[in-house]
Amino acid sequence: MFKKSLAAAALAVLAVFAVPAAANAAGYVPEGNITVSGEITPGSTVTVAFTEGSFTPGESVSFTLTGENAAGATLATFKSVVNSQSLVKTATGTGAVALNVTLPTDASGTYTTTATGLTSGTVGTASLTVGAADAGAAAAVKGGLASTGYNAPMLAIWAAAGALLLGVALVVVLGVVRRQRATV
Repeated sequence: MFKKSLAAAALAVLAVFAVPAAANAAGYVPEGNITVSGEITPGSTVTVAFTEGSFTPGESVSFTLTGENAAGATLATFKSVVNSQSLVKTATGTGAVALNVTLPTDASGTYTTTATGLTSGTVGTASLTVGAADAGAAAAVKGGLASTGYNAPMLAIWAAAGALLLGVALVVVLGVVRRQRATV
């Protein structure tokens, strides 16, 4: 009985630490490697840049812009008539790539630029939020989403969860051992 309980506890610990690895299998560009420069206002041109090491050197990177009336936006020199636009560019020898986005003259809301490495599968996103026309220039937000939630290191969270799971397993094992000794 003790061996079965120990095996079950070992499997539970393994599941806690092995399952998150699958979620992290896809490559993502770190937020610190993405820069948005330029004033995010209707009709303006904004540069979305991914720094060195963001993608595999020399790989093709597909950019997609989505948002309200994205048909009026221009990606570099490519113009489309749909609400989602795509453009493929080649990363530099260091893995860096940049895209100029010209927002439509009636731009409003949030536009999302997604860059996907066609070889590596690495994905990076940048959000461009255009302030309301009557809010003035101060309402224009320069890229990124608001930070919500708890900003603790993931290693600390997983270590705490693992310690909690080990504590529960210890209580269960001690209970089983106590019952076995009581019946002897």
